[in-house]
Amino acid sequence: MGLTIMKRIPFCAGHRLVGHEGKCASFHGHNYVAEIYVSGEETDDVGRLIDFSYLKKTFKGWIDDNWDHAFLLNEIDENGIDAIKRVEPTKYYILPYNPTAENMAKYLLDVVAPKMMQDLPVEVSRVIIWETEESFAEASTTSHRPTEAEYSSSHSVGS
Repeated sequence: MGLTIMKRIPFCAGHRLVGHEGKCASFHGHNYVAEIYVSGEETDDVGRLIDFSYLKKTFKGWIDDNWDHAFLLNEIDENGIDAIKRVEPTKYYILPYNPTAENMAKYLLDVVAPKMMQDLPVEVSRVIIWETEESFAEASTTSHRPTEAEYSSSHSVGS
């Protein structure tokens, strides 16, 4: 029998979407919620797949350090990156693609989660990013799983 747990992580971030045909082409922000779903077959001696505090420490820690109160920008958005770098102090994170809810969910699942769950008997099976109270995107292990090479040196943090 498969088991799944979920940790919800709220955060605030700004972004803009290169090539968007409407108002999302401009800098703006959201109060996001990330839902991290962890699945496995066996519980530990306490009866847990994994302690919720571990998920909080690792995933909330990563989101707080990298995305919370930061601007998320596409690596090809030279104008946006230049503008953000002029603000002092500033916090931004460069993604290898537009920072849509879909791509943010995919990035957490494919790039961040494997590093956080390395050597554990569970896997992150699904990530949901709520962009608003009415709209979310989901990435799951049944989706396309790019190789690490597709992401190599494609992301960076600026501060």
